Amino acid sequence: MVQTRRKLTIQPKGGITLEEGFEQFCQSKAVMNAADDTIKHYRNVFRYFLEFYGAGRLCSEVRDQTIIEYLAHIRQTKPDLASKTVNTYTKGLRAIFYYMMKNGWMSEFKITLPRVDETIKETYTDFEVQQLIKKPDTKGCSFAEFRNWAMVCYFLATGNRLSTVRNLKISDIDFAADEILIRKTKNRKQQIIPMSSELKAVLREYLTYRKGEPDDCLFCNAYGDPLSKDGMEGCIIRYNHGRGVTKTSIHLFRHTFAKNWIMGGGDIFRLQKILGHSTLDMVKNYVAIFGGDLKRDYDRFSALDQARATSEERRGQSIKMRK
Repeated sequence: MVQTRRKLTIQPKGGITLEEGFEQFCQSKAVMNAADDTIKHYRNVFRYFLEFYGAGRLCSEVRDQTIIEYLAHIRQTKPDLASKTVNTYTKGLRAIFYYMMKNGWMSEFKITLPRVDETIKETYTDFEVQQLIKKPDTKGCSFAEFRNWAMVCYFLATGNRLSTVRNLKISDIDFAADEILIRKTKNRKQQIIPMSSELKAVLREYLTYRKGEPDDCLFCNAYGDPLSKDGMEGCIIRYNHGRGVTKTSIHLFRHTFAKNWIMGGGDIFRLQKILGHSTLDMVKNYVAIFGGDLKRDYDRFSALDQARATSEERRGQSIKMRK
C-alpha cells in the first residue's frame, strides 16, 4: 500500500504574515455578512498601513510603538488630513489587529484612538436650498435634470444616505399610506419612514416621466439602469453647479435635514429613527454641531426666559384685576 505524504503548510518562523492574517480577517467579516463597502474600507486601511510598515512582515512584529510611529508618520506626511479621518482609519486598523491578537498571532496591546477635533458641520443654506428645489421647466429640460431635481428633493425631505437612495425601488414608495420602505441601511435593519406631502407630489410627477415597473430602481439613468455611487455623486455635482451652488456633497443634505428638524422643534427620538441611527449618540452630536444656529429663537425655549415671561404675564393679569 502506497502511503501518500500530506502536504504541510509551513508558516514563517514566529507566525503568519500580516497579509495572511488580514485575508483571514476579511474572510471572517465576509462570513459574518459584512457589507462589501465595509470590507473595501478595511482593505484601504490595511493598504495604507503596509505602505508605511512594508509588506511581508510578520504579525508578531507589530507592537504598540508601531502604531505610535504609524500615526506620527501620517501627521508628518499628510498634515492636512482631517482628525476624524485619522480616527476612522485607526479604528479600522484596531479591528484588524485585535482580530490578530485574538488568534494569538500578535502580542496583545491597547490601541488608543486619536482624539477628534469637533467642528461645525456644514449644511446647505436656506438660499442654496431654494436654488436647488426650483422646479425645472418640464418642456425644455432633459430627463437627467428632472431626475436630479427629484433626487435633491428626496434627499432634503428624508435625510437618507446615498446607498439607501441608490437601492430604492419604485414599489418602495407607498403613496396610499404616505410611507417609504427603506431596504438598504447602514445597520442592515429595514425601516419605514413617513413621506411628506411635498415629496409625495414631487415623486408622483417624477414617476410620470420615469415610468417603469414596481421592481425597477426609483432613480435611474436615461436607459433605465441603476445609478452607480460615482454616477449619482456626479449627477449631484453637475446639478448643483448648474444652479450656482458650489457645495456638492450628498451627505450635506443629511446634515441639512437634521439641522432643519432640530431648528423646527422636532424631537431627537423621532430624528434618530428617521435617520436610522442605532443610538442617540450621533443625534446628540447633530444638536451640538450647529453652533450659532441654535441661538435662533433661543429666548422662546429657555426655561429661564419662559419662567420670567410667565411671571410677567401673571403680574399683568393681577394688575388688570386690581383695576
